[in-house]
This record gives sequence, structure tokens and C-alpha cells, in this order.
Amino acid sequence: MYASACNGSKDSSPIFYLVGTPSLQDVFFLPVFFIFLSFYLLILVGNALILLAVVIEPRLHKPMYFFLINLSALDILFTTTTVPKMLSLLLLGDHYLSFSACFLQMYLFHSFSCSEAFILVVMAYDRYVAVCRPLHYPVLMTPQTSAALAASAWLTALLLPIPAVVQTSHMAFDSTVYIYNCFCDHLAVVQASCSDTTPQTFMGFCIAMVVSFLPLLLVLLSYAHILASVLHISSREGRSKAFSTCSSHLLVVGAYYSSIAIAYVAYRADLPLDFHIVGNVVFAILTPVLNPLIYMLRNKDVKAAITKIACRQDLGHHEDL
Repeated sequence: MYASACNGSKDSSPIFYLVGTPSLQDVFFLPVFFIFLSFYLLILVGNALILLAVVIEPRLHKPMYFFLINLSALDILFTTTTVPKMLSLLLLGDHYLSFSACFLQMYLFHSFSCSEAFILVVMAYDRYVAVCRPLHYPVLMTPQTSAALAASAWLTALLLPIPAVVQTSHMAFDSTVYIYNCFCDHLAVVQASCSDTTPQTFMGFCIAMVVSFLPLLLVLLSYAHILASVLHISSREGRSKAFSTCSSHLLVVGAYYSSIAIAYVAYRADLPLDFHIVGNVVFAILTPVLNPLIYMLRNKDVKAAITKIACRQDLGHHEDL
């Protein structure tokens, strides 16, 4: 795979140099490395615990938790696309990526980001059916339907970024391309090109709008119906129970769109370059860190299942002794 050089030749493939955060002094590299490493380990352990709990505990074999393990697997993949390279950059000063590695990272980062938005929509639909049409829930949300919804979310997200990534790969670059970010984000790579960036910037903006606002609109629509149904429940206990089934998902949606808002404001506002980069990093890390914490702390079934697994392990350890 070769890109055009800025002089028009196609003799060699460019090398991408991740600048990172320009104003971050060397003395802070190691502390920041350990902060990022802690976040990454928290993401891996937290989401792995949720995956294990849902697979092992029969009580969690429901559509709601099937979508949750999709979200957990997605968070592991999403952060693994970017964070290990960030850690390598901070600890080893490894700034370089090959052309193919950079575009693979770009594709996976945006695909998994799209997947998260679509899985959150599917989870909102699941809550809508559970609260608004409880008698039809077993018929509407069969295992086959749940699998089809999750597969559709993944497949759409895997296909959506392809046009932007392919067209960006055909842009002209210098032999060494300086990417002002900690990973190969689409916009950062486009801005580093010596081609006309307007068409690609516009395409990226359109895809971002579709991926951000259309899923958000569908989630809000689902919760508008949920709210209307809950307000018709006469008992206070019934309303509280209905709201509690949605609270964890609402917090996750809030965390996801807050991270998008931070990245967008950091990009659009007249702020130093470092703030733009930090906004992207926050988007890459914030939601995957918060998702397992929210479900482990707020969802009683998940918390009980993880506690049960921990108690089993502790009991097995004492028996060995």
C-alpha cells in the first residue's frame, strides 16, 4: 500500500511520526505513563470481570447483559487500538508508525468508536421494550433477535469508516509525516497531508455527525417513550424499579457523549494544540474506564455475580491451604 508523495512520486511509503503532546516535558513522561497504564489495566480487568460474570452466571443470560458483554468486549478492543502505542511512546520514545500500521489504527479506532454508539442504541431499544412493552419482551427480544441487533451494530460500524480511510490513504504525504496527536486519528492525518484537505475534512465531519447525532437522537427517542410509560405507572415502587433498570445505561450514554463533547470543544475552541490532543485522548479513554465502574457499582445483578465469583475464588484458595 503506497501513498502519493508531495512531489507526485509513488516510490516509497511515508513514515508517520506521532508528536504526542508537544508541551509535555520529558520529566513528566514516566508519571503520565503510569497514569495511562493504570487506566488501561483498570479497563482490561473491569471489562474482563463483566465478561466473566455474564458468561458464568446463569441469571445474567438475558438480552440486556448480552449487549453489555458486547460493550465490554468493545471497550477492550477500542482502548487496545490506541493505548499500547501511547504507552510505548511515553516509556520508550517510540513515535513512529508505518503507513499500514497508521491506517489500520485509524480504521480500527473509528470503527470501534462507531460500534460503541450503535451498541448503546441497541441497549436503549432493549430498555424501551422491557419498560414499554414488558409482556411482549420475551417474544421481541429473543436470543436470535439480540444476536442480529448486535451483529448489525458491529457490521455497520466496521463498514462505515472504510470510504474515509481509503480516500485518506490516497492523499499525498511527505516522506516523514508529523501527526499532532497520540495516535492516528482521521482528522490529524488529513491535516498532515499536503493535498487539499477540504473534501476529506468534510467527509470526516459528515460521518462524525451521522455517528454522533443519529444514535443520540434514537437513544433520546427511546428514553422519551420510557419516561412517558414510567409516568403512567401508579405505584412509586414500580416507577423506581423501572428507572433503576435504565440508570446504568443512562450513565454510560452520558459518559460517552460527554467524552465526544470534550473532544469537539477542544477541537473547535480557540485553544492551544495540546488541548486538542488531550481532548482526543479523553475520548479514547474516559468511556472505557467508566463503563465497567458504572455497571459494577450501580447494577445489583452484575455486582452480585462478581462478588459471587470472588467468593468462589477465595473459598478455593482457603481449601488449597
